[in-house]
Amino acid sequence: MDRAIIISNGRCGSTLLSDLIADEPQTCSAQEFFMSVAPWNRSSEIITGPAYWDVLSGPKEELSVLFRIGVPPKEVRYPSTGRFAGDMLTLPRILAITLSKLTDDPDTLFDALGERVRQFPTQRVGAHHQAFLDLLAELTGKQRWVERSGGSSQVTPSLLENYPTAKIVYLTRDWTATARSMSRHSSFQLVQLRVEAVGRFGLDPLTLPAGTPVPDEVAQYLPDRLTADFLRERGNDLKRFMALCAFMSSQAEQALADNPPAQLHRIAYEDLVADPAGQLTTLGEFLGFADPGGWAASVADRVRRPEPVPVPTSS
Repeated sequence: MDRAIIISNGRCGSTLLSDLIADEPQTCSAQEFFMSVAPWNRSSEIITGPAYWDVLSGPKEELSVLFRIGVPPKEVRYPSTGRFAGDMLTLPRILAITLSKLTDDPDTLFDALGERVRQFPTQRVGAHHQAFLDLLAELTGKQRWVERSGGSSQVTPSLLENYPTAKIVYLTRDWTATARSMSRHSSFQLVQLRVEAVGRFGLDPLTLPAGTPVPDEVAQYLPDRLTADFLRERGNDLKRFMALCAFMSSQAEQALADNPPAQLHRIAYEDLVADPAGQLTTLGEFLGFADPGGWAASVADRVRRPEPVPVPTSS
């Protein structure tokens, strides 16, 4: 089984890249898996198969909050006719994007995975993740998987440690453009808030046990008090998101320097936009596609120069 991971800050063309890769016939383009199971991707805990499935089939806290306040990210693809559509706050984390990007019937794939994952042996969480992605490729009839999660640069140390033989693609984009896009995206508004809270107060407002005493400023970050307007207002301060880009990029660059992967391919979003066919052909060669040039030619016209994003105004 060929394995590859795309690392990026998010909001840098990574979703587009995953969607293009999905058109390669032998490749399972697994989107938003590692970040959907965070912080489990940083864990070395040893657990059983049934316990692992309990996590995969449970809701993701951040997504539940965004659904509650009415600003779920547009990347969520779960169908309105799906089994869980009546209560999106409890939507299993792997159904929100990962499975729903692979099939029009994600519930059936979810059930098939559940039967097999519960039979996984007791092992480290990192091994469970790899076994899950291998199984996902198998059930979708593919010979390789390429995982991509927006914001995965912040967990690069764990990814390099747990998957030393995986091919690594490091996708970057100008920080200013990335920060502007992040500032308008509810998921990254919430990510920035959490990173800031941990940095300033040593507290993650989304994982605090109920009733934990917190400073007044942190209290407005708590899930039951957070509002869409509050997130949008914070999005007006571009400096917050420039700092987030700096933090994420530093995590990735330091990890790549400390633990260089055996196979690394760097790609800049600006280069992809300037020369889609050339950049995609090189990427396809790196990933081992059967016909990298043919794949690149078939999808290159979907790479378009982005529309300018308005600059947020600080309040």
